[in-house]
Amino acid sequence: MERFSTCLLGETKTLLLATDGSHFSEGAVQEAIFFGQTYRGRVVVLHVISTQVESISAANFAVRQGQQELVPHLDHIRNLARDSGVEIEIVVVGSSKPEKTIVEQARLRKADIILMGRHGKSGRLSLLVGKMTAKVIDQGFPRVLVAPKDFIITGSRVLLAVNSSPNSQRAVEEALSLGRSCATLEQLTVTAVVKREEDRLPAQEMVDAVCAQVRLEGLSTPCFPLVQVGGDPAKAIVAAAREQEVDMILLGAPGRGGVIKMFKGNVTENVIGRAHCAVLVVTA
Repeated sequence: MERFSTCLLGETKTLLLATDGSHFSEGAVQEAIFFGQTYRGRVVVLHVISTQVESISAANFAVRQGQQELVPHLDHIRNLARDSGVEIEIVVVGSSKPEKTIVEQARLRKADIILMGRHGKSGRLSLLVGKMTAKVIDQGFPRVLVAPKDFIITGSRVLLAVNSSPNSQRAVEEALSLGRSCATLEQLTVTAVVKREEDRLPAQEMVDAVCAQVRLEGLSTPCFPLVQVGGDPAKAIVAAAREQEVDMILLGAPGRGGVIKMFKGNVTENVIGRAHCAVLVVTA
């Protein structure tokens, strides 16, 4: 399959791959290697060993033990990188709060995006991965991309889910940036999900405004507005993404406020867990 996924990462120069050492990270590993191979971008491979212990000596022991267990996984990544001509930096650290350490390392190493793998497939099992992913997203890093294990991003279709929050506006800006930089982007679907029929009009105005902005900037990517009323927002977003056969769902991180409160509770987490494709969450 021909692939050109990294154009969906825009102007990314440094990517931090946060891997948990399991086979569920394989999709994210492959995307990271492809990114480094195609764009000669800098790839930082990070594994954070959880050190929920009471003493420094116990924490150090946990890190040493974790490093030994990681040898096959990290050797696998090194071999992939070597065979692909990709230079990588591997970082292994211990922390009692892995989600904070992931973001701290991303900022320290000036990463443009954090890439994470996703466990499971859907339903209840999907929420197991959503917890850590949600914790990382809650730290407010600008861009976090979650890649399923067996999905290859081809870079042709994106679904943008919007509401009226600041983070959603940031997602709109990200979508416009992709339209400018990604020549292979064939379709952008803009969707809003509302509970009641009386909310349809402002939602329609919102998605129409995004498509109008795409045309105003002279972008060649076709933009299709889609308003969905009723039902579970996460299921509606995921169903639309599957129907449109998109490579990536783009949405703003959860936040308070906004006239149309689409992303309440675990909606973003459930989108990440249930989606067949990659999910990019952005924060203003």
